[in-house]
Amino acid sequence: MVFPMQPYGIQAMLKEGHKHLSGLDEAVLKNIDACKELSVITRTSLGPNGMNKMVINHLDKLFVTNDAATIVNELEVQHPAAKILVLASKAQQEEIGDGANLTISFAGELLEKAEELIRMGLHPSEIISGYIKAINKTVELLDDLVEEGSETMDVRNKDEVVLRMRAAVASKQYGQEDILCPLIADACIQVCPKNPANFNVDNVRVAKLLGGGLHNCTVVRGMVLKNDTIGSIKRVEKAKIAVFAGGVDTSATETKGTVLIQNAEQLENYAKSEEAKVEELIKAVADSGANVVVSGAAVGDMALHFCERYKLMVLKISSKFELRRFCRTTGAVALLKLSQPNPDELGYADSISVEEIGGVRVTIVKNEEGGNSVSTVVLRGSTDSILDDLERAVDDGVNTYKAMCRDSRIIPGAAASEIELARKLNEFSLKETGLDKFAIAKFAESFEMVPRTLAENAGLNAMEIISSLYAEHAAGNTKVGIDLEEGTCKDVSTMKIWDLYVTKFFALKYAADAACTVLRVDQIIMAKPAGGPRRDQPAGMDED
Repeated sequence: MVFPMQPYGIQAMLKEGHKHLSGLDEAVLKNIDACKELSVITRTSLGPNGMNKMVINHLDKLFVTNDAATIVNELEVQHPAAKILVLASKAQQEEIGDGANLTISFAGELLEKAEELIRMGLHPSEIISGYIKAINKTVELLDDLVEEGSETMDVRNKDEVVLRMRAAVASKQYGQEDILCPLIADACIQVCPKNPANFNVDNVRVAKLLGGGLHNCTVVRGMVLKNDTIGSIKRVEKAKIAVFAGGVDTSATETKGTVLIQNAEQLENYAKSEEAKVEELIKAVADSGANVVVSGAAVGDMALHFCERYKLMVLKISSKFELRRFCRTTGAVALLKLSQPNPDELGYADSISVEEIGGVRVTIVKNEEGGNSVSTVVLRGSTDSILDDLERAVDDGVNTYKAMCRDSRIIPGAAASEIELARKLNEFSLKETGLDKFAIAKFAESFEMVPRTLAENAGLNAMEIISSLYAEHAAGNTKVGIDLEEGTCKDVSTMKIWDLYVTKFFALKYAADAACTVLRVDQIIMAKPAGGPRRDQPAGMDED
C-alpha cells in the first residue's frame, strides 16, 4: 500500500493548486519584465509623431488610436505588476486628463534601469531609497523650470489658453492643432463660470457627424442633439420649454379594470373621453406658455396629434444623462408626469431648429445669451475612427483647460525640461555618497527616454539629438528642445511648445510611485481560482 507523499513547507500551509513565486529571479525580475512590455507598447505612441495602435477589444470593437489611456483601458491587462502601471496611468487620466503615456513609459524606463542595477548587485530597497530621493529632488528642480510670469493668466484670454493647450492637442492630432485649439478654447471660454476653479469638463460636449472635413468643425453655444424632432414643427424662436421625464402619453392605470360596453354609442363616448383627457393635458401645457415639449420616453400618437394642433414642437431625448444636460442648458425642471408646468419650471432657449449636416438631421438648441452652461464642438470627419480620435484630442484639450484654471504655470516642452532635469539630477547624484547615488544617476538617465522616443518616433537620429541637447543645456540654454519638423534643436519659446507644470508634476510622481511599488514586491502568492478556469485561462487548460 502506497501512502501519498505529504506536502511540506509552504505547500502544506496553502491550498492545493496555488502558485508561489519568490526571490529576485522569479518575482522581481518577472514583474519588471511585464511592466517593460507594457511600456514598450505605449512608448511608440508618445509625442506628436507617435504611431497608432489598433486594439480590438473583447466586444470586437475596433480602436485605432495613439491615446495611451484608451489603449491600456482596452488591453485588459492581466499581470498584477503591469496592472499597477495601468492604475498609475488611470490616476493621471482622472487627475489631469493628459500625460497617461508619459506615466507608463517613464515608469517602464525606471524599472528597466532598476533591473540593470539589480544585476549589478544592488538591493531593491537601495534602489527604492535612491528613487525616492531623486523624485523629491525632481519636484524641486521642476519649480525652477517654470516660465516667469506664467503663474497668473486670464483664463478667458484665447491666445493664452491656446498657448498652453497646443502641446496636449498636438500629441493627439499633429499638424491639426492650429485648427482644433481655437475651437476648443472658444468652447471652454463660453462655459467658464465666474470662478474658473469650478469649471466642469462635462459642460463641453462633442457631437461627431460623419462627412466633411476638419475645416467644417464648428462650436455651437448650446447643445446639438443627434436626432430629429417628432412632428412637423422644425424651428422655434425664443422657445419656452417643458420637459417631461416620464414621456408624453396617456398613463396606464395601476390596477386592471374591465369596462362593459353595451352599444356603439358607449364605445364612441369611451374613445372620446380618452381623447378629451389627452387634449386637456396638452392644452394645459400649451396654456402655460410652453411652445416646445421635450419627452424622456415615448410620445403617444394621440398626444402628438394634439401637440401638432396646439403648435407645440416635440423632441424626444431617450438618454437620461443627455436629458439632464438639456435641462442644465435651458434651465428647465424635468417633470415626472404630464401635467401643467409652473412658469418657473419652464426652460428657455433662443432657438431650437432642425438642420441637416452631412445627411444627418440634428436638432440644434442655441443659447446665445448669458447663463449659458453647455457648449458643443461639432466634429466632422470621413470615418468613425478619425472622429473618435478627434474626440480624444478635444477631451485632452478640455482637460488641459481645467488643469490650467487651477494652476496655469508652464514649463518648456519638446523634451527641454527632461534634458534639464537629467543634467541637474546627474550633478546631484555625484554629491551623494551612499549606494543610492547609482539609483539617482539611473533615474536621471531615465529622463533621456523622452527625447530619445520623440526623436525615434520622428525618424531622427536619437543619439545625435540627445548629445546636442546636452551641449546646448550645458551652455546655459535651458529652453532648447527638439524641433521635430526640421530635426534640429531649437528654443521652445520660438516654437511655442509649452507643457503644463501640473501635468508633468503628477505624471513623474505617479510613475516613480508605481515603479517603487513594483520594486517593493519580493513574493507573489496566487491562490487557486475558485471553481473552473480563471477568466484569463481558456477552458481545457490546466495550471502547470
